[in-house]
Amino acid sequence: MATLHIRNPIRIGIPAGEPIRLEGLRSIFDHRPSAGEPKLVPVIGELGELLADRQIEYLVVDLNATSGRLQALGDIRTARPDLRLIVIGPEGDDELVMDSIVAGARAYLDLTAGPRVVREAIDVVVAGSIWAPRRVLSKLIDRLLTSPEGGLSSAAPRLTARERQVLDLILMARSNREIAMELGIEERTVKAHVGRLMRKTGVENRIALSIRALGGHLSSGAGGKAGAKRKSDERL
Repeated sequence: MATLHIRNPIRIGIPAGEPIRLEGLRSIFDHRPSAGEPKLVPVIGELGELLADRQIEYLVVDLNATSGRLQALGDIRTARPDLRLIVIGPEGDDELVMDSIVAGARAYLDLTAGPRVVREAIDVVVAGSIWAPRRVLSKLIDRLLTSPEGGLSSAAPRLTARERQVLDLILMARSNREIAMELGIEERTVKAHVGRLMRKTGVENRIALSIRALGGHLSSGAGGKAGAKRKSDERL
């Protein structure tokens, strides 16, 4: 009989005194996780305490209640570049969504998101992808591809055959777990390959990595497949 693998709980930092007005976010912490899903554990504290807690890998930032908005995201990223930011912000502000992702947000949710959407977004972020409205991701890619410098170095790094395979699957919007299953390797090995790809290309997230490939800055044959193979309208 197969043994069910129980994943470690995910600790999500929530700054004290910052009103989390998203009902879906509050309710998911009380929701019993489905089989195979990790339990979500809220950790409430002052921002400085949360940033100092290395066991916290995810942080909720409510832009509706945060002054300085993008500056605040930048300050957090400077202090903890490894932290995955889940941003709550106004609905319908595509520019703010794009700027938040560029600033390092891994997910952007508005106040209308319910428990199911919030849980799905967190799972996508945990899997190593980015959650935001697809129309915004498309606009962001268009913006960066048509900018004079594209925010990217023109030097094309040399990739190994395995790194090219991983990159191809990233362009198909596959999660780290899906990439591991398809290539027959461990998920931690996939994370290591993704990390090396980002270091080689000088980018901080999968959006920028995908843009480098789509813009012809990397040697890969998967660029044309990215849109057709995307499994979710709101992840990359």
